[in-house]
Amino acid sequence: MLPGSLEEIEAFHRLQAKLAPLFAQVTKGRLEPQTVVVVPSLSLDPEELAKVTGVHHYEERMLYMLMLLRRPRTRVVFVTSQQLDPTVVDYFLHLLTGVPSSHARERLLLLHCSDASKLPLTAKILARPRLVERLKAAIPDLERAHLVCFNTSPLERTLAVQLGIPLYANDPALYNLGTKSGCRKVFREAGVLFPDGFEDLRDGADIAEALATLKERDPAARRSVVKLNDGFSGEGNALFYYDGAEGKSGADLRRWIGDNLVNLRFEAPGEHWERYHAKFREMQGVVESFVEGAEKRSPSSQNRVNAAGMAMPISTHDQVLGGPSGQVFLGCTFPADDEYRLPVQDAGLSIARVLAQKGVIGRFATDFVSIKQDEAWKHYAIEVNLRKGGTTHPFLTLRFLTDGSYNAEDGLFYSQTGRPKYYYASDSLRSDAYKGIGPSDLVDIAVEHELHFHSSSERGVVFHLIGALSEFGKLGVVCIGDNWQQAKFLYRKTKDTLDQVARMRPQLAP
Repeated sequence: MLPGSLEEIEAFHRLQAKLAPLFAQVTKGRLEPQTVVVVPSLSLDPEELAKVTGVHHYEERMLYMLMLLRRPRTRVVFVTSQQLDPTVVDYFLHLLTGVPSSHARERLLLLHCSDASKLPLTAKILARPRLVERLKAAIPDLERAHLVCFNTSPLERTLAVQLGIPLYANDPALYNLGTKSGCRKVFREAGVLFPDGFEDLRDGADIAEALATLKERDPAARRSVVKLNDGFSGEGNALFYYDGAEGKSGADLRRWIGDNLVNLRFEAPGEHWERYHAKFREMQGVVESFVEGAEKRSPSSQNRVNAAGMAMPISTHDQVLGGPSGQVFLGCTFPADDEYRLPVQDAGLSIARVLAQKGVIGRFATDFVSIKQDEAWKHYAIEVNLRKGGTTHPFLTLRFLTDGSYNAEDGLFYSQTGRPKYYYASDSLRSDAYKGIGPSDLVDIAVEHELHFHSSSERGVVFHLIGALSEFGKLGVVCIGDNWQQAKFLYRKTKDTLDQVARMRPQLAP
């Protein structure tokens, strides 16, 4: 059947109808057999993805799924663009407790495309019919299998149909709900607070009109933010400053703004108006008031809609942001501050219920900007990430390592020992001095300096994006402790240790 055809869409819906009974069956106990096919494809706009350093290694972020091998009758098939370094695979298998690594390895099949191109991984798989056949052959029971991915697009729908298994993620037909424009409509329907602004904007003229209207509504406004509908990790955002707009109104104000769009301040390094405007015309976007505040935070609420369509809270985080104006995601701390994590959780759940009514399933996160006024916090919903974003893998790493659970009553995570657990996670521990440190070197460093995760104490550091370290000097970490201070201490210790090791390495002549 042809990709995108009515026949394929109907076949996809028939497969998706199997999800609820499948999950009812496999969640009965740890001995229930299942096969999980993991395709960590970043099926997003390639030009936006290119703004993220080392993005082709981000497929490795979903290696936490190997921890499903703790269930002794679970098989995992993990596909990547390029072959994974064996040391990276060994690292994750050795994090497993309760099952020998050899037993887990027998139930793990690693496949790759031998393709370093910028195409999404799923597109690479579909272009290789023999690889698709190998994937199908690796599934012993199609009724006990499902496909997991980073985000969904028509590519993932086609792959699910070709494999004959359901996709535990969003129907691609619901993609627009996760765009910047779609988010604002969902927020409006959920009745949550979100910034004043405009969605479904098409070009520079629409941007100028929206910016002018926001300035007229709030003459004291200093700046507004322009966002690409499909921007990634804040890299598609830009700020417009109203400096010089004093005394202007009506057509004069709009003309002045139009002339000054070239002065947008972009979050992505090297971006400029001509390229940004072309991308905006292609994918459209929004303009919003920039939320100002002397005391300002950026929490997020993670939710899941299960296979039966029930929305539930699963965590809250405070985001660690960077970039020129603090809009680029760098990492997060769990849980969010106890002053406001439950209100953020409640707002996120209201949004999740609206999305569930529209047919969304799987994990997603809602980001907020929070400001403190008169000793009270106001939370503005900013965007919904309908994908396994930067807060997904740290939380699932913690859950799989400790067999603990999230308590929605207080917003804390408790391990099986009853201890609350905290972490500091980052995708952006980075320095040019780290280049050349390979996966085996990193494991040696972690062991020698006692950074690795200890299952007995349930404390330590778990690494990801390991493959990006040698080439880009970039590494991901999840630093798990019994409190925030301990988690942040582990992060500082990790950074200080890598800095020290880098200084001690011989410097090569240019």
